[in-house]
Amino acid sequence: MNILSVENVSKSFADRELFEKVSFGINWGDKVALVARNGTGKSTLLKIIEGTDVADEGKISRNKDVRFGFLEQDLKFNENLSVLDNIFLSASHEVLAIKEYERINELYETNHADEHYQVLQKAIARIEELKAWDYESRVKQVLGKLGINHFDQSMKTLSGGQKRRVALARVLIEDPQFLILDEPTNHLDIAMIEWLESYLSRQNITLLLVTHDRYFLENICDTIIELDGGKIYRYEGNYEKFLEQKANRTFNEESEHEKLKNRYRRELEWVRKQPKARTVKSKSRVEAFDMIEEKVKSRKKEEELRLEIKMNRIGGKVLELKKVYKKYGEQVLLKGFDYTFKKGERIGIVGKNGTGKSTFLNLITDKDKADSGKINVGETIVYGYFNQEGIKLDNDKRVIEVVKDIAEFIPLADGSKVMASQFLQMFGFPISQHFTFVSSLSGGEKRRLHLLTILVKNPNFLVLDEPTNDLDLITLQALEEFLENYSGCLIIVTHDRYFMDKLVDQLFIFHGDGDIQVFPGNYTEYRLSEDKKDFEKLIVENKIIEESKTAADKIKIKLTYKERLELENLNKDIEKLEAEKNKLTEQLQTGGTNHEELMNSGIRLTKVIELLDEKGNRWLELSEKEQQSV
Repeated sequence: MNILSVENVSKSFADRELFEKVSFGINWGDKVALVARNGTGKSTLLKIIEGTDVADEGKISRNKDVRFGFLEQDLKFNENLSVLDNIFLSASHEVLAIKEYERINELYETNHADEHYQVLQKAIARIEELKAWDYESRVKQVLGKLGINHFDQSMKTLSGGQKRRVALARVLIEDPQFLILDEPTNHLDIAMIEWLESYLSRQNITLLLVTHDRYFLENICDTIIELDGGKIYRYEGNYEKFLEQKANRTFNEESEHEKLKNRYRRELEWVRKQPKARTVKSKSRVEAFDMIEEKVKSRKKEEELRLEIKMNRIGGKVLELKKVYKKYGEQVLLKGFDYTFKKGERIGIVGKNGTGKSTFLNLITDKDKADSGKINVGETIVYGYFNQEGIKLDNDKRVIEVVKDIAEFIPLADGSKVMASQFLQMFGFPISQHFTFVSSLSGGEKRRLHLLTILVKNPNFLVLDEPTNDLDLITLQALEEFLENYSGCLIIVTHDRYFMDKLVDQLFIFHGDGDIQVFPGNYTEYRLSEDKKDFEKLIVENKIIEESKTAADKIKIKLTYKERLELENLNKDIEKLEAEKNKLTEQLQTGGTNHEELMNSGIRLTKVIELLDEKGNRWLELSEKEQQSV
């Protein structure tokens, strides 16, 4: 069943064309990823599909019987309201039904008019249809699964990761059948990403997402749509298959283009030799030549992204931490941490949000102070600190000015120097963008510019806090290649498991409460070791349980006189409650009494169901005990 159709959709901003006449469709159960370079319109295309932006031309068709959910890259909250109040600001069917019921109920309370009663009955029926009576408890349940347990907490007090989880909860609460997600893993810790991976893998969810997380792509998506050169290319299969098929497409296109160029050269030579007065036959050949020339010149060669810098020399002493303590209020983040860094160390930092990862980075880079202990930094160390918040780029400045404010000429690893404009081109900023304002850049382009301003200072100790957020796959691959050959020290905090596996050989695991484990290996190796521990623990626990059962089987348990009496009374109580439940249910279904009595019946029914559960559990417990004593 087709859920979404995108037909000949085009979009431009000023003189910049993002995409032209792109078309694709998504069927029920498809899990599709949209990939492209930063600034080519991925987020814009998602907004057009969702309905918060408008295409210049083309048509979007969405199945009206399917529930859609949309997670934007840029989060929008009322910072002064609580978590729960922000959830209830949404325009979901459940929230609207509850608000309509409350509005009509208030009118009915002040004026018991028949017309209000009729509308109230419809509002109650709508809530019943949507099963929205327990909406608030469902909201709290989903927030709890995503690690948000303080529902009255103000939004402005939450971290970036916590806000991302609230936004995700706001979408998942509606239980959508088609999810549109723009960078869903940004700011989430690895444990939460793995939970989301499991959730999205369910068969009854159709998915369209933009993400740079390659393990996420590999594990979830069965189709990849690439937006390249303003056109759409569709690949069936996961990320690995996409890479193979894209390489084949690029190779074939290059071969065809090379043939076209050779033909163009031959035709150009012929055209130059021909006299001005031509025959009809030669005129048609000239027209064909014009078409070839247009094709050859219209093809834009994809600029290769190259990250090159000259690294400052590192002396014998790098970085020492001795008995370092740090806490905020009652929250302990570091508890007597000791470590001596050596030249060329490559360390990954993992742990849940709020366990102190970013604080640790701020301490070693002198952005924050330890409560006690010593942090000794070598005299030759030059930090390059790429943090989560990013630098505050001046939106009124032009891109070229941002680099020139730091240096007019930049030294490279091979000893040569390049001008600021050449350095920008190496970082994937074409000349056409050099004099555009920072404000016109996409989120990923701003992150890339931020990275450029850090590397231009030639650091020998790179500290990268979530460097992969908002970067496209091409930039990520170039950054990985650069870091693989980087000979300085490297610390990475990232939720991108692929990125970490490729670049680090040691981990600091932040377990919370100041407990930091040093693990020799990358993230996948750590997970395998933890899985092995869990498996061994499970075997031991099962053995203990089996031994306990065997010992219990040898003991005959008898009911006391008081318990036998309780069991007899429970039978009578359950019988009476079942009869009352049936009567109340029938009363609510017929709706024959007035509103106040209906409300009281609903409250009593809830209480009866709770009592039945409570007494039923106790009855099972005593009955099982009675059987064991036989």
